[in-house]
Amino acid sequence: MNAPAAKPQPLDQLIARLSALHPRQIDLSLDRMHRLLAALDHPERGLPPVIHVAGTNGKGSTVAYLRAILEAAGLRVHVFTSPYLVRINECFRLGRKAGGVLVDDDELRGTLEHCERANRGEPVTIFEIETAAAFCLFARHPADVVLLEVGLGGRLDSTNVIEAPLAAVIAPISMDHTEFLGDTLTAIAGEKAAIIKRNVPVVCAEQAGEAMAVIEAQANRMRASLHAAGQQWHVSVERGRLVYQDERGLMDLAAPKLFGRHQFDNAGLAIATLRAIDAFKISMPAFEAGIVNAEWPARMQRLVSGALVDQGPPGCEIWLDGGHNAEGGRVTAAALGDLEERVSRPLVVIAGMMANKDAGAFLANFAGLTRHIMAVPIPGRGNAMPPDRLADAARALGMRVENATSVEAALQALSRLAYEIPPRILITGSLYLAGHVLAVNGTPPA
Repeated sequence: MNAPAAKPQPLDQLIARLSALHPRQIDLSLDRMHRLLAALDHPERGLPPVIHVAGTNGKGSTVAYLRAILEAAGLRVHVFTSPYLVRINECFRLGRKAGGVLVDDDELRGTLEHCERANRGEPVTIFEIETAAAFCLFARHPADVVLLEVGLGGRLDSTNVIEAPLAAVIAPISMDHTEFLGDTLTAIAGEKAAIIKRNVPVVCAEQAGEAMAVIEAQANRMRASLHAAGQQWHVSVERGRLVYQDERGLMDLAAPKLFGRHQFDNAGLAIATLRAIDAFKISMPAFEAGIVNAEWPARMQRLVSGALVDQGPPGCEIWLDGGHNAEGGRVTAAALGDLEERVSRPLVVIAGMMANKDAGAFLANFAGLTRHIMAVPIPGRGNAMPPDRLADAARALGMRVENATSVEAALQALSRLAYEIPPRILITGSLYLAGHVLAVNGTPPA
């Protein structure tokens, strides 16, 4: 009688084992990646055409628009993004004719274990293993295009082994991860602009002057044609619609499904990219369908049902946003300002952040919108900012602050207050907090 087959190892246990292969979670280098890819017989050389996307804020949303437009045009689109919110499977989307699907547990486990065997116990970061796994998956499954999002920076990010992408795309650059990328905008832009390859089109969002100067210089060095917002293409909001214009003409499209003025800019960047490379014949209906249908969880996402929603004050609005730096806070605050103009409600911000973030710079964006901040921890994250420290940053801005032991406790406390008008509640400060909220609410990304 045969012994029963051993149960497959849970993915979270496998990820924990792979994470132990390198003592530092972030260690920017391409040496380990080149070694691992050679051991895997270079899957990155067998990929469909690649669009490579870097930037500080908005790169994930830009990828979401690119995917939605390309899929509306009937193309198969592989997508690698990070970090995930609830399940690691979110990072790996496999292209299909009828729309992409997240990789299933069994195939992802097998691919990660294949990469683990090829690595032979050598030091490697978890993101490098995940990137190699993405290349293996994408080389194995036929598709028309790969959307590849940079994890951190660009120059030494593990995705920067692609030698000849269709385009290098640079979303807005701002101050973040200064401990790895440098403490000036010029230095950070230099890291991001290093994804620019020789003779490959560069498409970039509107940038601060010092960042734009770096991108222009790198494009010139690499003889790469530059397609910059405000120069070669323009996007604006007119009568609530998205109006895009470049040398080839004007497009009058419906507003993006994703909420906020900044999403018009992100959608414009996606449109400009596809028009710059011109590798795919995208019809006007496909552009519009993509803009209208793109989804990207935890970016000004309205939570309308779920376990957490039920704990808030009756009739309240609950919004979730993973913004965690000063610029991310600015665009979220602007989106809240638009909501306030439409329907006025008292605003409460429930915030939790990682310890390496500038809480004061982030929260300052909300000082003119609310004086009520509730500081919460981020469960399961040892390097999260203690709520007391976050509360101190809010008090320094003149805000009224309360600490709560959890998001659930914060919502329950708010539900006990007597509001004349049900409040608008924003949960923000970290993608890790956003992932926890979606999991507890019972509404993880599909």
